[in-house]
Amino acid sequence: MSLVRKKTIEQSIADTDEPEYQLKKRLTAIDLTVFGIGVIIGAGIFTLTGRAAKLYAGPGIALSFVLAAICCALAALCYAEFSSTVPVSGSAYTFSYFSLGEIFAWIIGWDLLLELMLGASVVSQGWSTYAKLFLDQIGLGWPDSIGPDSHVNVLAMLLVLVLATLATIGIKESLRVNLVLVAIKLFVVLFVIVAGLFYIKGSNLTPFVPPSVPAPGGGVDVTTPLFQAVFGFTPSTFGIMGLVSGASLVFFAFIGFDVVATTAEEAKNPQRDLPRGIIGSLAICTVLYVLVCIVITGMVKYSDINGEAALAEAFKSVGRGGFATLISAGAVAGLTTVVLTLMIGAARVVFAMSRDHLMPKQLGKTHPKWGTPYRLTIGIGVLVAIIAGVTPIGKLEEMVNIGTLAAFTLVSIAVPLLRRSRPDIKRSFRVPGNPVIPILAALICVYLMLNLSIETWIRFLVWMVIGFVIYALYGYRKSRVGIEQKTGEAQKA
Repeated sequence: MSLVRKKTIEQSIADTDEPEYQLKKRLTAIDLTVFGIGVIIGAGIFTLTGRAAKLYAGPGIALSFVLAAICCALAALCYAEFSSTVPVSGSAYTFSYFSLGEIFAWIIGWDLLLELMLGASVVSQGWSTYAKLFLDQIGLGWPDSIGPDSHVNVLAMLLVLVLATLATIGIKESLRVNLVLVAIKLFVVLFVIVAGLFYIKGSNLTPFVPPSVPAPGGGVDVTTPLFQAVFGFTPSTFGIMGLVSGASLVFFAFIGFDVVATTAEEAKNPQRDLPRGIIGSLAICTVLYVLVCIVITGMVKYSDINGEAALAEAFKSVGRGGFATLISAGAVAGLTTVVLTLMIGAARVVFAMSRDHLMPKQLGKTHPKWGTPYRLTIGIGVLVAIIAGVTPIGKLEEMVNIGTLAAFTLVSIAVPLLRRSRPDIKRSFRVPGNPVIPILAALICVYLMLNLSIETWIRFLVWMVIGFVIYALYGYRKSRVGIEQKTGEAQKA
């Protein structure tokens, strides 16, 4: 039973006052909303939209985004209740510790590390593609031998290391840079929508949901969605199954609202501002995503879309190379904010785990001047840079998605459980329709997970095995909660 030992809510809140692990409360509702928009709008619009439309859903990719948004909205309500009730760093990891128990907290913390670190790596690779395109367009260029398609993606590595340095200096300073870049990004996205409307061809949007066709190769292989393989469906793309597979892939585009919850401990008024930041950023981004999908698939036939730089290449195809340059600049700015935010989120999750001694406690200590977990931030920056530099582009998105969906599932389940076990806690925001909404959120997340490829599931299981080994050898024995419980039992005896 010690595997499900729980940390009390009161202890979680008390831990935030420890001097060596204390974060500065500096973030407002506007900061949190910008933080969310900064990480949500990025790879989904600038890289994944084109790839998912071309390979899975055609113009119907807009519906895939709606499906993914519904799943995220349900999960967002659960995150809003937890983060505003217990404003402590760690997001889903912290929520699970006091509602489900330590082993589930570890699982989610390990999942979040997968989500955030690989997410930062994926987006930095997308950034490098647009950065090289932009440098070529303005005449500076970048050597192919160290570019996005080389064995070592130096551009992506440089970005990560610069942003890790910025995140180490301070979160408020990071968000000032983030605010400027988000403004540029929103301008470019709105420009794409307005300018692209003049180049939409109705024929490109017909049929809106292309008929289902057998997947390349025809048979079941490691790239087949698990759901299709297990239940005997003929592997296919497009059609209804293509829409669902597309939603499972573009789900990556919505990752971000949950990252807002990782900064709960640094919010000035978390009870009021966290729900606003989480739900507001998700709503704004969903509308923009759907509009961009319609514009891109209306400008270019889905089968001809460039999967790596869809927006810029779409305008090139209609003779607007100057627009393509502007879009590339916006993508460079936009993807920068995503990488920055994901790395900050990863550092805050591991910070919470180290404060609980499930990770080495020395890692989590904050800098006396900057008030950030500087050791973690630097270490995560180096790891993300290495992954981004040597991993082939397009191999990591689904791994990010499965880790995120697993975390969303457990958080959704935890809401009704905590309502029952701790009805006494004051909740400034409550998920409506409990327990129906949280259970529905969990079921949708599981279904989307099943529509990810067999290959992704194998990699995910390997990642989880590694996590369980680390927990068994270190976390279980060093756990602060476990040691305190043993000490209390010894004193009673």
